[in-house]
Order: sequence, then structure tokens, then C-alpha cells
Amino acid sequence: MPNEQLPLFPPAGAKPKRLQEQPAPPARAPEPLAESAPLHARSSLVAAITAYHDQMRRLNWSHYTLQAFGGDLKLFSQHVGANVAVGEITSETIQEFLDWLRFERGVPCKPKSYQRRLTTLKVFFAWLKQTRVIGDDPAAPIAHIPVTSPLPEILYDDQIAKLLDHARALFRADKSDARPLLIVTLLLSTGIKKSEAMAIRLSDLDSANPQNAALFVRYDDAKKRHKERKLKLSPEFATTLPRYIEQYTPRAHLFECTARNLEYVLADMAKATGLGNTVSFESLRWTCAVQDYKNGMPEDHIRQKLGLSTITWEEDGERLKRLAGKPL
Repeated sequence: MPNEQLPLFPPAGAKPKRLQEQPAPPARAPEPLAESAPLHARSSLVAAITAYHDQMRRLNWSHYTLQAFGGDLKLFSQHVGANVAVGEITSETIQEFLDWLRFERGVPCKPKSYQRRLTTLKVFFAWLKQTRVIGDDPAAPIAHIPVTSPLPEILYDDQIAKLLDHARALFRADKSDARPLLIVTLLLSTGIKKSEAMAIRLSDLDSANPQNAALFVRYDDAKKRHKERKLKLSPEFATTLPRYIEQYTPRAHLFECTARNLEYVLADMAKATGLGNTVSFESLRWTCAVQDYKNGMPEDHIRQKLGLSTITWEEDGERLKRLAGKPL
């Protein structure tokens, strides 16, 4: 029987057969996309979330919306249990989750994040009811209650002067202590967070010229490098620094103690001046921001100085205006 297989290479001088002489293979119909099993009241929460995610993609929801809603539902499933049946989730289940977000989680839940998460649950369970997976919508009875963060404490001009006068008196006393004045001038001029203050290395400070002294805020974590920035320091901080180094002999970091030690220093100054809870890392950070705002610094410059994202600034910018007594 003659070999019907075509040679890999045609003999020399032979004309190759044209492609159209070979019958084309029959066209194959595209394979249908796999579909999830039909949902019902006994389906697990994770199965329902997966199906809802597919629905969002079919509706061409934006990447950011998918990411936000997906994260909210993942957090909900982690709290109530991924395998719980959707038909067993009640209004009490959802309310308990919302209370956990606000009061028990241990991570601040900003008002806008809280409202978005409640909206996510309302849309999700409304979809389950609309598609007749469940008979009653457990999220429907839960009302959107406006949630606002309390305004932080700040120091007013006379209180700032009182605090600085006390810190300067400690600096000039017989048993001089440079640390209180160093901390106060640092926080009032930069508005940095407690964690950022504790991470300052001596090499991050440029204080050779007190009038142009600067701090470089750096992060070892690559994911937070976008927060790195250069901040202007007050001349008084720069002139206080040599005395502080002489007294406390830091080797690598500016503050080689615990953050609690610095909180005690601030608390002692608050007690001595009668300023109470208005002397803390958080209050001095916001005091710095309000002073910058009143002095005409553009809002986006304040945002960058504080190391805040544009999303975070949506709420914090409004709080800043309220603290400064300016109309929103």
C-alpha cells in the first residue's frame, strides 16, 4: 500500500502542493463557558459571592468597584463563615458584623468605608432575593445611619505658646532636658505620625543650617515608599538637636526608647500646663495641619505633608476645614 503521508521536505525540483488542495479541517464551535451550579437557599456564602462576582463582571463593572465590593464581601464571609448557607443569614447576622466593624475589629473603620460595606451587603442580598435564591432580604431592614468620626483635639494659638514656653523652660533649667522641646518642635513643624517619629534615623536629619533644616521621612517597607517625603523642620528644632544628642547619646535613631516613653513626656507636659488631652501625637499632628491651613498652604500640599492618600483625604480634608472653622 503506497505511503499516503506527505514528505516533510519535498524532493528537489518538485513543486509544493498548494494549501488549498488540502481539505480544510472542519470549524469547531467554541466551547461554552462553564456555568456555576444553580444557587439556592442552602448554597454556601462563598458560592453565592462567586456567582455575584461573575454577575458583576458580566455587567462590566469597573475594576475598582469589583475590587472594593469583592474585598467587602470577603471580609463579611471571613467573619460569619464562608460555608454558612445564605438562607441562614439574618438581619441580626449582618448587624453583628457591622457592629464588629465599628467597635470590635481593632482597626479603625472610616465612615465612608463603613457606608460602602453596608451598601455592598444591601446590593448583594437584594440580588439574591431578586434571583429568588432567598425568600427574604436580611439586609433590607438595616438603615443607613450617618457615621462621622469625632474631630480630633487640637491646640489653639495661646495653648501652643503655653506648651512651647514650658518646654523651653525645661530646656533652660538647671537640670536641663532637651527632649520635651525637641519632640514638640518636631511634631508641630512636621505633623508626622508616632510610628514615623519612632523610625527617624539620625541620617534622616539635615540640620547643618537651622534655617533650612529638613527631615526625610523614609520607609523600609517597599509598599509604603510612596509615603516618603522631605519636610521642613523649625529652626528651633535644629538648635535643640545638638543638646539632645549630647544628653541622650542616640546611636542610630533619634528616639532610642519606646513610643510609650515619649507619650509619658507629652502627658507630663500636658499635666504641667493644664492642657489635658490636647497634648498627644495625634493632637499635635492635627494642630500642625490646621496651622498650615490657616497660613495658606494648599490643601494638596498639606495632604502630601501628612502622607495621606487622595482617598483618605476625602474625609480628612473635610475634618481639617471643620477644625479650622472654615466653611466646607
